[in-house]
Amino acid sequence: MAEQPQALLTLRSEALFGEAQHYIPGGVNSPVRAFRAVGGTPRFIARAAGSRIYDVDGREYVDYVASWGPMILGHAHPQVVRAVQQAAELGTSYGAPTEGEVTLARLIASAFPSMELVRLVSSGTEAVMSAIRLARGYTGRDVIVKFDGCYHGHSDGLLVQAGSGATTFGIPNSGGVPADYTRLTLSLPFNDLAAVRDAFAAHGERIAAVVLEPIPGNMGVILPAPGFLSGLREVTSQYGALLIFDEVITGFRVGYGGAQHLHHITPDLTCLGKIVGGGLPVGAFGGRRDIMGRIAPLGPVYQAGTLSGNPLAVAAGIETLRLLQEPGVYEALDANTQYLCAGIQAAAKQAGVPVYATRIASMFCLFFTGQPVIDYASANTADTGSYGRYFHAMLGAGVYLAPSQFEAAFVSAAHSRGDLDRTIEASARAFAAAAQR
Repeated sequence: MAEQPQALLTLRSEALFGEAQHYIPGGVNSPVRAFRAVGGTPRFIARAAGSRIYDVDGREYVDYVASWGPMILGHAHPQVVRAVQQAAELGTSYGAPTEGEVTLARLIASAFPSMELVRLVSSGTEAVMSAIRLARGYTGRDVIVKFDGCYHGHSDGLLVQAGSGATTFGIPNSGGVPADYTRLTLSLPFNDLAAVRDAFAAHGERIAAVVLEPIPGNMGVILPAPGFLSGLREVTSQYGALLIFDEVITGFRVGYGGAQHLHHITPDLTCLGKIVGGGLPVGAFGGRRDIMGRIAPLGPVYQAGTLSGNPLAVAAGIETLRLLQEPGVYEALDANTQYLCAGIQAAAKQAGVPVYATRIASMFCLFFTGQPVIDYASANTADTGSYGRYFHAMLGAGVYLAPSQFEAAFVSAAHSRGDLDRTIEASARAFAAAAQR
């Protein structure tokens, strides 16, 4: 595909973005889409297929955003599309139980043995919000522990920045969130087990749950330190608190059984997101039978939703999970992602550009820093200006990455070696240009 001047390629996107700002706050329906972190005009997408997305100006991109992770099979997989079409012909929403909900719940429970009972919801945000309410209802306690840089959706009690120390309750990091909501949330450094133990020593009898992304993907990709997750399991069990794994990104992405299978940790509750609906709006939470038995109609913890278990999302999810069970899917994803990251790292090293790459299975991140990234503080040493220039160089070469330094990238089963080589070559050109600045 011949390179063309960017000005000729964004006219329709620019016009739509201008019009959108008259009707939609910031012109977008989710903040990161606005390109504020990297500058420039967001590309308005017209369609997608396989490893590619296509914007309204006719430009084609190799896509590593993958709708923020769930498009693990690639976009518009024919069998998934067919399942949705067949479901739509029977009706798009009933507000009543369906056989498909039972099938999907059974598939999830078989993949995640810790999820003995599963409740379908409409988003990852709703899944985590509901799991925390359930943890409080089950334990009779109010305090939640989370970790700096882990994102669990936009519910009030989780939009928290850290206090001044491990035992200091958080303060809101969003307007419109009352301080009283976050006074029941402790935000601690990820990978700091000592801080967790200090927090439990001070507040253990009040802590209902620890919630975390076992492999964070919302401050870039951060890997848990050896012993960190098992240490959390130990301390929560010691104090009678619940351990909640937010696997909205990692569930079915890093393996069929998620991060908990990789690390051999059994959480009390697990939250899943769009991947269990083939990328359609859906989520799920589940856990031990005695805990989930406190959810209405079995118990006093209320949770409900008209669109929970929507038949279109359920049909897409069933087909996606069945396809993910085919032999060799995850092995190929892992090999291709390893190949891609090794190529990009080699190109950065040759150009003398400091890049610290993190990867687990088919998700990865490139931090523009020369030091290891192990938590939110070290992630923030990354040079966001350098990432912005890299992002636009890659965009100009027809490679679509997240418009923020602090997001994960994803390889799908639809990415070919040709796609990966094209990405490596484009990265080499971008790094070479950066080295000449």
